[in-house]
Amino acid sequence: MFLKLKSSSISSLFLLSYSLIIFPLTCYFTMQDLSFLIEWNIINVSSCNMSFMVILDSVSLSFSNVVCLISGCVMMFSSSYMSHDPFLKRFTWLVMLFVMSMNLLVFIPSLPALLLGWDGLGIVSFALVIYYQNMKSLSAGMLTVLANRIGDVMILLSIGILILQGHWVITLMFDFYLSTWVGLTILIAAMTKSAQIPFSSWLPAAMAAPTPVSALVHSSTLVTAGVFLLIRFFPFLNTCMFFKPMLLFISVLTLLMAGIGANYENDLKKIIALSTLSQLGVMMMSLGMAMPYLALFHLYTHALFKALLFLCAGTIIHNSANTQDIRSMGMMFSQAPLTITCMNVANLSLCGAPFLSGFYSKDLILEISLFEPTNFLMVFLIFLATGMTAAYSLRLSFCSLWSNSKNIPFHAKHEKDYYINFSTLILSLSAILAGFFLQTIFLSFTPCPFIIPMFYKMLTIIVILLGLFFAAILWDEDFFPKKMNKIKYFFSTMWFLAPISAQPLTHFSMSLGTNLMKSVDQGWLEILGGQGALILFSQLSVENQKLQMKSFNLFISFMITALFILLFINSF
Repeated sequence: MFLKLKSSSISSLFLLSYSLIIFPLTCYFTMQDLSFLIEWNIINVSSCNMSFMVILDSVSLSFSNVVCLISGCVMMFSSSYMSHDPFLKRFTWLVMLFVMSMNLLVFIPSLPALLLGWDGLGIVSFALVIYYQNMKSLSAGMLTVLANRIGDVMILLSIGILILQGHWVITLMFDFYLSTWVGLTILIAAMTKSAQIPFSSWLPAAMAAPTPVSALVHSSTLVTAGVFLLIRFFPFLNTCMFFKPMLLFISVLTLLMAGIGANYENDLKKIIALSTLSQLGVMMMSLGMAMPYLALFHLYTHALFKALLFLCAGTIIHNSANTQDIRSMGMMFSQAPLTITCMNVANLSLCGAPFLSGFYSKDLILEISLFEPTNFLMVFLIFLATGMTAAYSLRLSFCSLWSNSKNIPFHAKHEKDYYINFSTLILSLSAILAGFFLQTIFLSFTPCPFIIPMFYKMLTIIVILLGLFFAAILWDEDFFPKKMNKIKYFFSTMWFLAPISAQPLTHFSMSLGTNLMKSVDQGWLEILGGQGALILFSQLSVENQKLQMKSFNLFISFMITALFILLFINSF
């Protein structure tokens, strides 16, 4: 029986088993507050030693647990979703490499070794984005990999700077005279991986990948790697003066941009991608307000309900003749009740509806933003973006789930696939219970209990309800114009970030490279470099030969004359 299973089912079984086995260990490490730093000395030459380090603590174990749980569910979903793919085995290997890279990143506290996981994520994500081999996938993959290369270069720069310190261990970093530059390089690296402004455009573009990959990439792996890096480095980064204000400003801008963009987007997967971007903004904002464990808590809850949202979206796309446009969907709730129930759970959790997992983390972040001494404009923009989250979630439900049926009538929607049902049900239970479980049993998020007035306590719920109310009133074909105008183009292209990141930058770099090659490599270097030296010495040798051939008699007469002069001098 086991041998008859598909490769994706076997990998799913392995990942879910690993997650189940590691869970008691995670609980033990968390409750006892244990942390082990294991160092393996590979080679010692003179005074130079090469070592490999592994860190085992509550953060790394719980992160690995969440990643493997979601990956297991995604692979179970893939057994059905990708069943007609002739290269399913290749796809399974790529996804497993992706999960392995993420685990490497989580368990390694040393910067050079951390590059194994960091670069692995970038390379494998490129292979997965271009999985459907066409020009659109290739352009999306190039945008993804080039944006992530900036982060890789920044990590390499930080490694270079930290040579002066003598070690690269994250947990043992201390203040030295170039710490500002190290902090800046690590911050930019995290911003590229987590798609903060101005590196945001690759995140919706990466939707060209298969839906199971999107579920994995946009919930718990690639995009959260940047957030995880900042959480790991937080004690060191907190000593940099610029870190918190800069991160808060950038994250709130990202949050706002993604919230507005999602209200103008019509592609089902891109709406969910933009909601991921706004939640990454919330995590970064939490770090900007000096709350790393709260950011980690939101990362876990978000990973669970976002993976669920993607899997439900994949089922809807799969059953809607592979269309992704929400304007051509409708009446889904009567055709796929289980999928839509799970999707509504994920959507409500995303909005921060009471007593679902998103509520516990997101509301706590918003309440602490009111409690902490933060800029009023920042708080206003945060709550505005929160209202927009509710608005685009309702718009998504309006269009695809509850509106009149706008699609072709002769395709069937069925929910008889056990792979899909089990994967969505496991994640649904996680999305409902994880928030309460994590908050009551696990991490202590705030250093001290805080008290805020009743109005502030209810403000988040009021903002969510207002967002739903305005979306219900304003969601109309007249309010969101069908024809493209300048305002709609500005918002739907992520404040022009998407067109600027793709064509102009590529064209600029390629034309600059071509001009440099023509003017320098094939121009000045030809004259001043090796070719120029060769030509110069060749000409000199030719002239020398000509001189010697033509002036042979002259040389003889010079020699005889010189000899006579020498003899004449010696005779006297």
